[in-house]
Amino acid sequence: MNRANTYRDIAIGIAVIAVLAVIPHLFPSKAFQDFVIRCASMALFATSLNLLVGYTGLSSFGHGMFFGLGTYSFALLMQKASLPLPAAFVLTLAITAVTAVAVGAICIRLRLIYFAFVTLAMQMLMHAIVISAVSLTGGDQGLQGGIPRRVVAGFDFGNQYNLYIASAATLVIGLALMRHIVGTTFGTSLRMVRDNEARAAFLGIVVWRVKLTVFVLSAVFAAIGGVVMSLFVSGAYPELINWPISGDAIFAIVMGGVGSFLGPTVGTMILLLLNDLVTRQTEYYGLALGIIILGFALGLRRGLLDFITERLGGRPAGGVS
Repeated sequence: MNRANTYRDIAIGIAVIAVLAVIPHLFPSKAFQDFVIRCASMALFATSLNLLVGYTGLSSFGHGMFFGLGTYSFALLMQKASLPLPAAFVLTLAITAVTAVAVGAICIRLRLIYFAFVTLAMQMLMHAIVISAVSLTGGDQGLQGGIPRRVVAGFDFGNQYNLYIASAATLVIGLALMRHIVGTTFGTSLRMVRDNEARAAFLGIVVWRVKLTVFVLSAVFAAIGGVVMSLFVSGAYPELINWPISGDAIFAIVMGGVGSFLGPTVGTMILLLLNDLVTRQTEYYGLALGIIILGFALGLRRGLLDFITERLGGRPAGGVS
């Protein structure tokens, strides 16, 4: 990625944060702020998964383990270890990275469906550990009691508007960092591995190293989304580390587009909006949501941004931009 594009992305990011900061003053709405916080958390998670799916060709069904690990690790460090928020945040990312190295070392040597299902098995194992460690995690009741000491340098993360701004800024910074990663030579290596692993190895790329590196990076960004969610719910709950959370990220990618960098973010907004609307209309929201997602898959045959990009004459749906 050249310097002009970097400056352009920074300017767009600052503009987005500025607009979001002003909106609550013009149109006060607690529901809107809640939506943005949830969207920031899930969009980071979905985009981190797309580093594996869209850029490397690794379909993980268990990526939610790192989102949940970020949620639980951060909440536990704040509650049990009484760490200040910045220290808990950094240590959470370190714990996630170490775990991702251990899990990735096992999974990345597997191909296609085997990789997908082993990651799913790992997440189910982690969920079982959370449920069984009642004295530490609260079991199926979740880690309740709130998150203390949320004031950092006078900035109170317990205030909804402050958390709203912090979440939006975290999303923008996270997306910018991931955008930078895929625009480097490392990002080119990812796409080469995705397109033809044997050819990439022939050209001198150490395939296992590239896969493990992106696996760890994607896990860390997923954990950042988990930290945002932990601050939002003021704790951690088993639903945030159970396997359906991985499905939400996959649905967001499918609906938004695997071939466009902002596709997962757009897909996340669509998914959350649909979920909020459907749950108000019917108790069979799972069935209704499934039919809508199926409509996206069969109707557009690609994510929304991929469809729009192709219609406007941009890069074909097969590529990632």
